[in-house]
Amino acid sequence: MKHFKIFSFTNKTNVIIRLALAMVLFISTAAKSQEIQDTKDVWNKMESIIKNVKPVTFRNKTYNILQYGAKSNGTFNNTEAIKKAIKVCSKNGGGIVLIPKGKFLSGAIHLENNVNLHLQEGAEIFFSTNPKDYPLVHTTFEGTECMNYSPLIYAYQKTNVAITGKGTINGQANNDNWWSWCGKDTYGWKDGMPKQQKDIENLMNMAENGIEVPERIFGENHYLRPNFVEFFECTNVLVKDIKIINAPFWILHPMKATNVTIDGVAINSHGPNNDGCDPEYSKNVIIKNCSFNTGDDCIAIKAGRDADGRRVGIKSENIIVQNCKMYDGHGGVTIGSEMSAGVSNVYVENCIMSSPNLDVAIRLKTNSKRGGLIENFYVRNIEIGEVKEAVLKVDMFYNVHGNQEGKFIPRIENISLENVKVKYGGKFSILATGYKGSPIKNITFKNVIIEKVDTPFSIENVENLKLINTYINGKIIENYEN
Repeated sequence: MKHFKIFSFTNKTNVIIRLALAMVLFISTAAKSQEIQDTKDVWNKMESIIKNVKPVTFRNKTYNILQYGAKSNGTFNNTEAIKKAIKVCSKNGGGIVLIPKGKFLSGAIHLENNVNLHLQEGAEIFFSTNPKDYPLVHTTFEGTECMNYSPLIYAYQKTNVAITGKGTINGQANNDNWWSWCGKDTYGWKDGMPKQQKDIENLMNMAENGIEVPERIFGENHYLRPNFVEFFECTNVLVKDIKIINAPFWILHPMKATNVTIDGVAINSHGPNNDGCDPEYSKNVIIKNCSFNTGDDCIAIKAGRDADGRRVGIKSENIIVQNCKMYDGHGGVTIGSEMSAGVSNVYVENCIMSSPNLDVAIRLKTNSKRGGLIENFYVRNIEIGEVKEAVLKVDMFYNVHGNQEGKFIPRIENISLENVKVKYGGKFSILATGYKGSPIKNITFKNVIIEKVDTPFSIENVENLKLINTYINGKIIENYEN
């Protein structure tokens, strides 16, 4: 009887153990299955966004600017000839405004509905460096709306607009004109020369004090540099195949724009604040097959600055980056620092990033004056040759233009890097600093290999860091205690 009881108890124990193991296996398998499904859902959502971005279409009618008085002698100002061709084209239902082979000097070019500004291979528009050639328009400077010099190419509240072709747009910016306004001697500024700092401070104060945008007047006798190409409140936009060089300031700037495709564009411009592409308050933006060699961030997703961002209150969302190459720049793909209205749903895949002058591959930057929420930043299939500082940098204490402390504590959550290979990782694999009361939440590295990094982690106030099949300096890293 005793023997039977012992045998019975042992059997029960075995059954319990087996049931427990089966339950653990079931939970583990279910969790893994859920993880796979979640990953599929993320990238399926990206595909659905792409399908919803309708291609632009134009009438098969061409308006050659030579027929409207343009001359390619390098000295004739073609602003009026290009303007006339664009007006006639749009009035007649749209089509192609052709910039033929040659060099054409111009001031500001303003696009109209249903116009494709097409640069033939061998064509170059080189822009005047005379500020008087850029009339006052409703635009922005570093995430704050104002009345300022027109962008060099500008579309305001237009539908179905494009810039295409194998030609070049050349802002002609250098240390002898626009760049020196930044106030740095490395860009040509010297004692006694004008600079932008006072104007920036005045603009920030206007926004903080609720001054209406039409009353924030800058332009002539002020020193806020113009954006290069800006699509302001436009729908259905295409920029394809062109080369862009020597920008005064931000280069491609979709602003409050919807359904934007930037495809096959080559950007090479190393001036101050020469971000390659800055989608701001924009939705459904596809950036693909492009190359970026810049003086600032290659791609920087924006959503307004401080009080002005909160006033506008339009998130940037559904931003897709595919098959791009990033060379020089502060960051490969970044969010901020102007992001007060929030950024959601960013997808980056199949890109190559590498340069001794690339500071960070993936960068999120904000502070307590910005506030706002950054969420859902997904990266996969990236090759990184070399970065200086970090593979991933997330900074809630980004500091520029003096005191950046405020009462608007930002939130950052859901960042995922998958299938990433890094040959030279710089100083840190992850450099992340959050607030104790608002930690950075949910960073996942999966199938990530980082070689030759000085310090694997510098992390403060990060919640739920997952490292799955992640190797740093040849060693698998299974967990990290924050």
